[in-house]
Amino acid sequence: MPSSTTAARRARSRPAGVPSPGQMFFQEFLKHPVMVGSIIPSSNKLIRKMLAPVDWANTKLFVEYGPGVGTFCRPILERMAPDATLIAIDTNEDFCGYLRHTITDSRFVAINGSAADVAQIIKDHGHEHADYVLSGLPFSTLPAGVGPAIAAATHEVLRPDGAFLVYQFSPKVKDFLLPHWQRIDHDMEWWNVPPAQLYWAWKD
Repeated sequence: MPSSTTAARRARSRPAGVPSPGQMFFQEFLKHPVMVGSIIPSSNKLIRKMLAPVDWANTKLFVEYGPGVGTFCRPILERMAPDATLIAIDTNEDFCGYLRHTITDSRFVAINGSAADVAQIIKDHGHEHADYVLSGLPFSTLPAGVGPAIAAATHEVLRPDGAFLVYQFSPKVKDFLLPHWQRIDHDMEWWNVPPAQLYWAWKD
């Protein structure tokens, strides 16, 4: 198992001929503007604020929905313990292929699939529960029924005291959280383009 420093360095590597994260993100935004949701990746300020409450010492499985070009994957891997796992789930096979080429950390797994199937996905990788789940999926523009299904599945797989970390450009995402979580923290990150709503939904 590589050290966290070595893993972070390997996670930042990019093979020759592979687009930069910015180029890849923009290409996929042009092809799938509704699903990608933003023309540029999240800011460093948003990433730091979103991940600040995570108890990394007690995190064995971190799951991310809609990882895109890995904007959050790399900071998560830098913070994770050597024996932890990051599973990134995306319906976009191009993003999954890009991540597999650019992140060579053995703790990282990219899955082409639906977040609604998170329980089966983590079970297939030897886990019963996730400590944290992060999502930047545009809940308000998902097909009918998909958002509620993802919220319900996420609540089910989280361990007690685990959290669903959500960043959105619309506050409507809270409507998907309220049926399942009672303890929800909220903040804003104004230094993001566009400004983002941040939610931490804790499983009691």
